[in-house]
Amino acid sequence: MEWDGLFVTDYFTRTPRKLSPFRSFASIELFHFHIPEDTVIAVWNLITFKEQGGTFGDQCPDRSITVYFRSGAPSVINPLHTHFPRDTAVPGSFALTLTWTLPNRTTGVFNVTSPLPGDWFLAAHLPKDEGKISVKGLYEECQYLFQPQLIVQRLVNIAVLYPGHVTEQSMAPHNRSCLYKVFVPSYTSRVLVEVLRCRGAEGCPLWLRVRAKAPPLHNSTVLDCREHTPCQLAQDLPFWQHWYYVLVEKHPGVPGTVSFQVTVQLTDCSRPSLARPPFLPSSASMNMPHSFGSAGGLGLGDSPPPTSPNSTKHPVPIPVAPPTGDRCWPVRPTLRNELDTFSVHFYIFFGPNVSVPPDRPAVFVINLLPVLDSGGVLNLELRLNVSSLRGENVTVFGCLNHEVPLTSGDNASVTCETESLAGFLLSVNATASLSRLRIPYPQTGSWYLSLRSLCATEHGFEPCTNVTAEVYLRAYLSPCINDCGIYGQCKLLRTNNYLYAACECKAGWNGWGCTDNAEAFSYGFQLLSTLLLCLSNVMFVPPVAIAVRSHYLMEAAVYIFTMFFSTFYHACDQPGIVVFCIMDYDVLQFCDFLGSLMSVWVTVIAMARLQPVVLYLLGAMLLAMALQMDRHGLWNLLGPSLFALGIMAVAWTARTIRRRHCYPPTWKRWVFYLCPGALIAAAAVLLYAFVETEENYFYIHSIWHLLIAGSVGFLLPPRAKTSRRLGPLPRRKGCGYQLCVNEQEELGLVDPAVASINSICTS
Repeated sequence: MEWDGLFVTDYFTRTPRKLSPFRSFASIELFHFHIPEDTVIAVWNLITFKEQGGTFGDQCPDRSITVYFRSGAPSVINPLHTHFPRDTAVPGSFALTLTWTLPNRTTGVFNVTSPLPGDWFLAAHLPKDEGKISVKGLYEECQYLFQPQLIVQRLVNIAVLYPGHVTEQSMAPHNRSCLYKVFVPSYTSRVLVEVLRCRGAEGCPLWLRVRAKAPPLHNSTVLDCREHTPCQLAQDLPFWQHWYYVLVEKHPGVPGTVSFQVTVQLTDCSRPSLARPPFLPSSASMNMPHSFGSAGGLGLGDSPPPTSPNSTKHPVPIPVAPPTGDRCWPVRPTLRNELDTFSVHFYIFFGPNVSVPPDRPAVFVINLLPVLDSGGVLNLELRLNVSSLRGENVTVFGCLNHEVPLTSGDNASVTCETESLAGFLLSVNATASLSRLRIPYPQTGSWYLSLRSLCATEHGFEPCTNVTAEVYLRAYLSPCINDCGIYGQCKLLRTNNYLYAACECKAGWNGWGCTDNAEAFSYGFQLLSTLLLCLSNVMFVPPVAIAVRSHYLMEAAVYIFTMFFSTFYHACDQPGIVVFCIMDYDVLQFCDFLGSLMSVWVTVIAMARLQPVVLYLLGAMLLAMALQMDRHGLWNLLGPSLFALGIMAVAWTARTIRRRHCYPPTWKRWVFYLCPGALIAAAAVLLYAFVETEENYFYIHSIWHLLIAGSVGFLLPPRAKTSRRLGPLPRRKGCGYQLCVNEQEELGLVDPAVASINSICTS
């Protein structure tokens, strides 16, 4: 579609964000844009690049990126093809998959001609992965960054048509089209656009196109003025409180100047026998925005004519016979009661029970605030009072439509859609007295619910006589569908200044409301995984017994602390319904991590045979600080452990130098205790760092518990024994030497009776 006129180009960009593999809508990256009115083309430039360790990720694998586009609200996506909850309407959206053209960078382009004005949302994600649990900081992770940019071109000074006025126009040979717009207020049932007095070289070589909210497209409603006389294009049930765009386009190859007149007639459905008055109404009386552009009917690209409104625009009464069914009914408002974020109830005055008479529909309006209400779920519930039917076979139909109520002239029709209007249908009768509708991420604005009662007969549905049905109507906005059920968690998310909610499912459940149980864990599996993770901590009982027998009471207390909090942390950390929490989850997690690291610390200090209590206090403080900084960081957890190993290495090296032989001195200690304990601990670390995934977590982590506890039992040194045969020699007075006997047998494997003097101390 080619446009004539003056264009203004606007540019918008967003900060690059890291993409994540798709698990639920909570794992996507959402971007919010605003497209201004009168935009004729919008171009999204989608930039994606890889990073690894702060540099370009040339070695990172190519992973496809899926981007979704939707106007008015975020996209409702389902890349895993899961089942939606019952009574859930799924709005459509555009989808685009980006592939890599360069080793570390790719670019995609998405064009939208004549896009709808207002809010647009982009959602992007990576494909689902195997769910590997990686240790933070262990290796440089491949990051996929996504940055959308928006370029829009919009027309300025679009001519405005006033209802009941004729605008004269001459289209020069070099011009292809003229664009106008007219504002349609509330309670308008029909828009009629007509081209008059068309004069050209070949009759009336014009096309007439009309579209709501944005300039017309090739597939918009079109009329060829050569073939239709008079050249009239009507739009029934137009969108209220919106601009309608009128495009008069010249046939290609037509020479000379084409002159014509264009006029618009609006039918007021509250007064079906009357059209809009032919005089120019004020913007206040028409609910028209004050800034509605130029007031003259100008050909796009032409210079504006002299300000002489009488020469180009004058009222002309056009008799229009209103079609049947143009009558509209009073719209009953609803009272908005905000309880919390995305928790809004819409109350009906003199409700919630609503009477639906047989001769006319009952119409209600639900107003959703721009941006604020589009991130939740719109819920509707209809419940029929069967006792009010008095034995008649009555069915109450409800049509929910966006921005205009559907009031069809055919009272027996049960559809909620027209050529230009889509809607949602609800129905209740004596057999099925309850009907629900859920719309995730609804478009904002006015939603109209039209209720009407029809009686079922042999020939279909017909109007009822003398039966007024009574229904209970409930409308509310919630963050998630059914609060995500018992197998999900409703999360409130934010992207810049936009809030939205999404479910994060657990225990193998999937879907928009965590209701798809195709991959769900059974109750027996959940119980087994919980028991494995909890009972595997019983392996700490042998290390506790060894520590008590060897008089390592502080070490035994730490092992008991670790065993207790690890057991109850994993009992509280389960994704399903087999969950038991004795205190806050964060407290249990902190104590579990602290106990695990303190077990390593006190074991290594005991292996170094260092007794100062300050080392135990120093370790506790360092570990608490590290866990507070980053509970999952590799070096914050590994640093204190390496520091303890360094203390042990220094102590062992000092003993080796002083004794002039390796410490510990016996090969049995190395072969039967130290080497097996070190190998078991290394195997546990390798499993934890490289093998553990979300699917095998319950048994790999249980094996981790067994191996760590077993390694402590091997590495903990034996009890230090005191020599009873040789006491300390009396110290000689004055200068001289004192023979010192080592009262501590390091290994506990040699009889103190054969202990020898192994050091000489100067006094």
